[in-house]
Amino acid sequence: MTTVDVGAAYDERADEYTELLGTVDQMARQDRATIERWQAGIDGRILDAGCGPGHWTELLSQDGTRTVMGVDASARFISAARRNFSHPAFSRGDLAALPMGSGSVDGILSWYSIIHTPPAAVPTIIGEFARVLAPGGSVLLGFFDGEPGAAFDHAVTTAYYWSAEALGALLTPFGFVVERSSARQDPGVRRQGDLTAKLAA
Repeated sequence: MTTVDVGAAYDERADEYTELLGTVDQMARQDRATIERWQAGIDGRILDAGCGPGHWTELLSQDGTRTVMGVDASARFISAARRNFSHPAFSRGDLAALPMGSGSVDGILSWYSIIHTPPAAVPTIIGEFARVLAPGGSVLLGFFDGEPGAAFDHAVTTAYYWSAEALGALLTPFGFVVERSSARQDPGVRRQGDLTAKLAA
């Protein structure tokens, strides 16, 4: 499934998704704490790669000290983000061909943004993250924790499990060093994971 296909799949359910999950208040407190802790270490521009309806992008921009941009393949998500949040900049784009220059951002949030990408195509996206990050930049990845590359039925379209170890192995060839990772099992949902990696200076 291509990014265009994923964007189209989310377009079909964008209104429902935005209503149910379109604000930070509807998210797990631990997720917010993880993202805010990561954000505190970023001094420059931040890209929310796969921003959905823009709620995390808005959170990242709230202190007013950073330029924050959101990119997503879903046109309807971008429309909702622009409608609901006035401060961050939002644009439609492909994570495998990001609409920005090399070394132009200092942090990338990719929060469950690569879960629908077929495993063989994930390195292309990681390569794009490495391209647009400035040396020493940081990426925070959120993912469903499980057997790496195993497919499962997601409410929108097919998704894939990952592990911190497997993602770390994909990140390393592009110059990333994994700094931390964690996983948890919340009641009633799939096991979740996240990791932070830094691009070598």
